[in-house]
Amino acid sequence: MSRLSWIAAAGALALAGLGGAAHAAAPQFKPSPCVGDYKDAARQVRCGTLIVDEARGDPKSRRIKVAVAIVKASEPKAGQPPVVYLHGGPGGSALGGLPRMLKSKAALDYVAVDQDWIFIDQRGGGQSDPNLNCPGANLTDAGPPSEKDAQAIIACLKAFQAKGVNLSRYNAVEVAKDVQDLRQVLKLPLIDLFGGSYGTRIEAAIQAHTPQGVRAVVQDSPWPPEADWTVGGPAMVSSSIDIVMAKCAKVAECAKRYPDLKAKLAVVAERWLAGPQTINGETYTADDLGGYLMDASYFTAGVLPRDLWKIIEGDVSPVAEFVESRDYYSEGQFMTHLCKEEIPFEARAAVADGTEKDPVARLMVASMQRIHDVCAAIDVGPISKLEQQPVKTAIPTLFLAAEIDPGCPPELTKAAAKGYEGSQVVIVTNATHGVSRHPCARKMIRSFFLDPTKPVDRGCLPAADTPMVFTYAG
Repeated sequence: MSRLSWIAAAGALALAGLGGAAHAAAPQFKPSPCVGDYKDAARQVRCGTLIVDEARGDPKSRRIKVAVAIVKASEPKAGQPPVVYLHGGPGGSALGGLPRMLKSKAALDYVAVDQDWIFIDQRGGGQSDPNLNCPGANLTDAGPPSEKDAQAIIACLKAFQAKGVNLSRYNAVEVAKDVQDLRQVLKLPLIDLFGGSYGTRIEAAIQAHTPQGVRAVVQDSPWPPEADWTVGGPAMVSSSIDIVMAKCAKVAECAKRYPDLKAKLAVVAERWLAGPQTINGETYTADDLGGYLMDASYFTAGVLPRDLWKIIEGDVSPVAEFVESRDYYSEGQFMTHLCKEEIPFEARAAVADGTEKDPVARLMVASMQRIHDVCAAIDVGPISKLEQQPVKTAIPTLFLAAEIDPGCPPELTKAAAKGYEGSQVVIVTNATHGVSRHPCARKMIRSFFLDPTKPVDRGCLPAADTPMVFTYAG
């Protein structure tokens, strides 16, 4: 598929409506209609746009738009500041899934009950303008799944740059400043923060650089600044899968259905590493299998043994379904964050370290190394070593980490929390990435925001030896 036409179109469309370079000006907030189906939402929602300089301090900076949705509390408590919600990725979106969230009973256990919640699509993605999306290019947390995808992302980013986008201004530090600008234009003396996944990296930037007015912070599935994205990344994925397989071996039904799962998966991984696999007329690569394994251990650990067994027996439908759904990021936004604040502190060759005897880990090496290749080809401006320093703060912080998480393992949380004075760390047994899906975690979030000086109640947590529940049908 030729990408030259869509690269040019993407650059033009993303910049449409911004006009030429404008003089630097103060941040503004303009109310606007909400985008999405909020008809049956259980909360009142007001939308608008935060308008800020792309490059703060540059009098010739263009203005960019950050999409905002304010969800009003159903049972507002006096004195409770609003919560600013920071989505993950990088390259994700908060507003795109907000209508669905506000129709979910689980989310409404804690979202906008006692205090308003403010959702933003971070600059460079979602409904914000520009959106650094690269249509037609695939990207997962494991990286570009092919060299073709890597080159397409490079070409896309260079096209944005040629149109005047300053790629050095789409990263955690700039988003942190956007949050403070929003707080000021909305005249909010205090705010709380809730971040999920890479949203916790934004929280860390706020706590490190712009902590003014921040009262309390919840980090769900934390990713600290000092962590390495690619170096050690393949091993983290393999370790998460090992945890799930070990839990399967302790459950009689799972062990009976899927015997010797670890050794058999290793054989399959070696075969895929040896060359592309053509099954039922479709060809798949080691990158496809590696990306699937990372994605599956993030969110679907309960069905992972079943699906691994399918793959072992030649049914690659789980991988095929994953391959069809790999366009879930704004690729440019993903890369501008990583190339500025993650990859400069890691070595491409070191991505393979420790994977020699682990074929499952080796499945992720090539795609993670392509992240380095993309970063080497684009200019994101000066790099600061401060962005790799552990955070030190006295702002009350609740860390919620999952026992099973290939991207944000609990060991990272425990280490990072040492710099957060008086912080609370909760590791949820059998949980996977996105701990707020657990009902006990939702209770903790709400109670913590009501009074961040009190210890959260851990009585509803599953015991450390609780057997994992697996799904066998399907």
